[in-house]
Amino acid sequence: MNTDYFKKLETELPNPDTLGIDAMETLEILTAINREDAKIAAIVQNCLPALTEMVDHICACLDRGGRLFYIGAGTSGRLGVLDASECPPTYGVSPILVQGVIAGGDSALRKSSEQAEDSPENGKTDLIRHGLTSRDAVIGLAASGRTPYVIGALDYAHSIGAYTGAVSCVSHARLSGHAQTAVEAVTGPEVVTGSTRMKAGTAQKMILNMISTCVMIKMGKVYKNLMVDVQPTNEKLAARAASIICECLGCSSGQAGVLLEASGNKVKLAILMGLTDLSAGPAKGYLEKAKGRLNIALSLIRAENGPG
Repeated sequence: MNTDYFKKLETELPNPDTLGIDAMETLEILTAINREDAKIAAIVQNCLPALTEMVDHICACLDRGGRLFYIGAGTSGRLGVLDASECPPTYGVSPILVQGVIAGGDSALRKSSEQAEDSPENGKTDLIRHGLTSRDAVIGLAASGRTPYVIGALDYAHSIGAYTGAVSCVSHARLSGHAQTAVEAVTGPEVVTGSTRMKAGTAQKMILNMISTCVMIKMGKVYKNLMVDVQPTNEKLAARAASIICECLGCSSGQAGVLLEASGNKVKLAILMGLTDLSAGPAKGYLEKAKGRLNIALSLIRAENGPG
C-alpha cells in the first residue's frame, strides 16, 4: 500500500479535539463523541445533488427489471447488508430486489474478515455469483474510498453495462473514479483515529437510509408518508398495518381488519378498496395498471368513473 496516500485520508488523521480523550471522565468522553456526531447531517446535506443523481439512476434500473446491489467490506459492507435486509419487511419487496454483498461472505457479518477486502478479483467474482446483469445498479461502499474489493466489483459492473455508484467518506476518493456517480461525505478525523465505524459509519448509514427510502417512495411503496406495503408478519407489524389503514380511511380498527382480510393481508390493496368501494379483484387490477402506485391507481379510477 502507498502509505503516503493512506496518511492523507481524512478518516485516518488524528482529531485535535479528542487528543486527550483517554484521560477524560465518562461524561466528557460521551460529550466529545456526541459533538463529533452532530456534524454528520450537515456533511451529508452537501451530498444531496450527487445522491439525487444516484437515486434517479437506481430507479431507472429497477423500472426496467433490474436490482440494486450494495457492495463493501468491513463496516461498510455490514451497513449495506443491513439496509438491504430491511427493505422486504418495511416495503414488501422481494429479498432479491435490494441485496447487500460483503467481502468474506455472510460469515463476515459476525466475524471480522477484513483481509478479504484486498482482492479486486473477489469483488468481481461475488457479483458474477449473484448473476449481475446490465439492468442492475451497483453501489460501492468504502469509508476510505480505496478498498480494492469494491473497486474490482465496480469495474466489473461497469464492464457489463450496469450502473455504478460509489459512497466514500474522504475527498478525492479512488473509488469515485470507478463509478458513474460518486458521493463523498467527508466526515473528517474520527474520535478514535481511524475508527471509521463511528462518524464515517454514521454518515454511510444515513446515506443508505436516504437511498433506499427515496427509491421505495418513488416506486410507490409509500402513500402520503405511510408504509402501505408493510408486511403484517408479526403482532407489531399487524397492528401497524391496521393503524395505517385507519389513518388513510378514517375507519375503526374493526373495519380495517375486515378490509385487510378481504385484501389477503395487502395493506395498499385494502386502502384502495376502502377509498373506492371496489372489491379486491378490480382494485388489484387498477394497482397493476398503476405499477403499484396508489395515487396513480386512484387517478385512473377517477378518470374512468368520475370524481364521485
